[in-house]
Amino acid sequence: MERNEVELSVVIPVYNEEENVEPLQAALTKNLDALGRRYEIIYVDDGSRDRSFERLRVIASRSPQTRIVRFGRNHGQTAALAAGITRARGEVIVIMDADLQNDPADIARLLAKMAEGYDVVSGWRRKRKDPWLTRRLPSALANRLIAMMTGVELHDFGCMLKAYRAGIVQRLHLYGEMHRFLPALAAHEGARISEIVVTHHPRRAGKSKYGLGRTTRVLLDLMVVKFLGGYISRPIHLFGGFGLLCCAGGVLAGAVTLYEKLVLNIWVHRNPLILLGVFLFLLGVQCILMGLLAELLLRTYHESQNKPIYTVAETVNFEKVDNE
Repeated sequence: MERNEVELSVVIPVYNEEENVEPLQAALTKNLDALGRRYEIIYVDDGSRDRSFERLRVIASRSPQTRIVRFGRNHGQTAALAAGITRARGEVIVIMDADLQNDPADIARLLAKMAEGYDVVSGWRRKRKDPWLTRRLPSALANRLIAMMTGVELHDFGCMLKAYRAGIVQRLHLYGEMHRFLPALAAHEGARISEIVVTHHPRRAGKSKYGLGRTTRVLLDLMVVKFLGGYISRPIHLFGGFGLLCCAGGVLAGAVTLYEKLVLNIWVHRNPLILLGVFLFLLGVQCILMGLLAELLLRTYHESQNKPIYTVAETVNFEKVDNE
């Protein structure tokens, strides 16, 4: 099938889910056939060490709508999603987990909400079937922090079940562990985002690949997303603003040191404020210079590759002018 013949693509990363892929395929085909849309299912085997790929190969041999991408080793969920999204031919791309905790029946509800004019519809596991201390509590705190930092008000950034318009999500560049921030990255592109409550099932087979160890990586990636969303086109505002603040602190510390010397007769070598003042001033100068270097790199990037500094969603009546 060509791209314009596929209306819906379902992208599913798989890592050691041999017991789940066949029940998932059965549930998917049942619900997708009921939609009456031309669809494809793309499984991305992220270097599984069990028999997941062998079972996926059997599934693909029976289902012409099913496609498989296999990694030679484990690259992580973000890389698996990027591989599937890049190869998807549908106008709408739905992503979901392979562990049977997402319900394929909710895909129809995602598409119905998207038909109201949204570009991204995210699932919300309001009644989540996971341990409270190790999964639900850290997730709730992370969701609140991500919403505050990005300005995208979603309850459940970690829910894998989401629907995207292909024109939006295929423009995004994924790396690291950025998959959980896809709605925020899409919002930076001007996407209209909504959220619906979805069903969440307890895991029945296999082992969870998530844990508290990801918390640090989430926080670091969140800093990157905040920078990309707020300062990627004007890095001098971030580095320069912080640098000016440090310089002002250094000047203030120096002024206090001078006042104490002239008025209180406290010698400089006995006053630690002078060291703080020098440190803050030098740090401020370095930050300002870093901001200037970032501005030069940004301009080199855009001008050398002729990269635009904006994205166009659509145009009206420009085609006629271009053809004249």
